[in-house]
Amino acid sequence: MRKRLISPFGITVEVLLLFLVLSIWQAGDADGENGRKISRGGISDSVSVNAQSGTETGYWENEVQREEKKDFIKWVEFNVTYEALNRAYTYDVETYEEDVHLNWVELLAYLGAKYGGDFTRYSERDMTEAAEKLLSGEVTMEELTADMQYYGYYREAYGAVLDGMVGEYEIERPDGEGADKKVWKKYYGLKAYCPIAKTFPYSDYDDFGVSRSYGYRRNHLGHDMMGQVGTPRRKICRT
Repeated sequence: MRKRLISPFGITVEVLLLFLVLSIWQAGDADGENGRKISRGGISDSVSVNAQSGTETGYWENEVQREEKKDFIKWVEFNVTYEALNRAYTYDVETYEEDVHLNWVELLAYLGAKYGGDFTRYSERDMTEAAEKLLSGEVTMEELTADMQYYGYYREAYGAVLDGMVGEYEIERPDGEGADKKVWKKYYGLKAYCPIAKTFPYSDYDDFGVSRSYGYRRNHLGHDMMGQVGTPRRKICRT
């Protein structure tokens, strides 16, 4: 019976191959773990970014919807009488720089809410009573209008027409009687003005809101004024 001879060289080769296989297996296992960790991290990061992106997108969509749903007054009848305008304006100017300064638009809005916008019911006594309560410090305008459901509506509507027409302004005047030097002097009062230069003749048509059909059907939202050729004028723009 022939005995098998085990070569030391062969044993050495087998051991080396075994170590090589173990090394390759461990390296592959480590790569697999890292791959799984990276994969999980990538998925987690992706979900996080997408969730954040989705949140931001939803935020801006909500903001756009809020802007689209924002309500504002598109049309209002302004039929405040001259008597009411003049009295409210006088209160505003006379109380300038006083402890209680009456705002003429707020006074008119108060009466507008009281009358439902119908100034054919205007009574000077109603404005006087309101002004006296405010000047005495008995109430504030917020307290006076607390139970008026539509005060905010009339304040916004009348403000769209009148805000900015009364306030501080400066005019260049002579520094003294007979003086040639001019200085800018500060005033408070009506600062709305006619766009046609003083002393120049013009004609106009009070046709604001009148229906027009040429071109397309609409209401005329202007006041037509016509002067002579060469008349100095000042363009007025309100936004």
